[in-house]
Amino acid sequence: MHVDPAPHLLIPHASAASEAGAAALKVVKLPNLAALLARLQPLADVAPEADADEYSLSAPHERALAALHGWSGEDGRLPWAAAAAADDGLRADTDTSGAPWGRLTPVHWHVGSDSVTLVDPAALALDEAESRALFEAVKPSFDAEGWTLLWGAPLRWHVRHEALGGLACASLDRAVGRNLDLWMSDAPEARRLRRMQVEAQMIWHDHPVNAAREEARALTVNSFWLDGCGAAQPRRPLAEAGVQVDERLRAPLLAGDWAAWVAAWQALDAGPVAALRARAEAGAPVTLTLCGERHARRFDLKPRGWLSRLMGAPRPADASALLASL
Repeated sequence: MHVDPAPHLLIPHASAASEAGAAALKVVKLPNLAALLARLQPLADVAPEADADEYSLSAPHERALAALHGWSGEDGRLPWAAAAAADDGLRADTDTSGAPWGRLTPVHWHVGSDSVTLVDPAALALDEAESRALFEAVKPSFDAEGWTLLWGAPLRWHVRHEALGGLACASLDRAVGRNLDLWMSDAPEARRLRRMQVEAQMIWHDHPVNAAREEARALTVNSFWLDGCGAAQPRRPLAEAGVQVDERLRAPLLAGDWAAWVAAWQALDAGPVAALRARAEAGAPVTLTLCGERHARRFDLKPRGWLSRLMGAPRPADASALLASL
């Protein structure tokens, strides 16, 4: 008889290692999360993360999800590109004998007076026709370097080359909104990649797509970001483990829109977190994984003896303090 797995709610971007993030945590009210955490117990770390901090190349939720998929890999070398290519119909997750994959995202780099930052690609609102035109413009450059460039979606292209097997890259979620000097590697493969970025910037500078976008006062596509590099690995489906990933905190956190982030957290608390709380209060198994910028922490239902049941509902936990520790 088939038994559905216990629900496992995984929440990325649940906290931020910044003064603004700490201030937001003092404002946000999460009564359901506090009540739920009081009934849960922490498990061992979701994934090995010795020395993990907000400057690791792979974000905590990416390490947690990689572990749930059954992947292995060092920091910045988890096979997200191959998985994305498979999702785009390229059968990359079953092709484990060919060249490694990389995920290439067309982006806008904002050049400030003292730093260069990467704008969230979603802000481009790039359509398929624009994306394909920009893709075709740079494809010969990749061909000349012996890199295979494949189109997957407007904001998701794919590359294949042997050099990608050993290239550790900061994930897009790490780079968005931050000074790119923090995330640019000095490895030989990365220097080669930067030359290709410069060439793409030159090709796209006067491209008709960007000219039209400038006239419409839209962000231009002036570079790309590469991440998720590595050889394909078999992927365990998250549904088999009952995992639900709720991404609603991502966009406001990466944009630094803390009012929107607080509102999104409170909606999350009133929705999926409240549903998990109700199940836990009924004594049914649940799992919760909270992911900040430094750590991912996993919790499951705490066994309750006769004395704890006699004493009634446990006191709510300090949810804000726990989130601040992530």
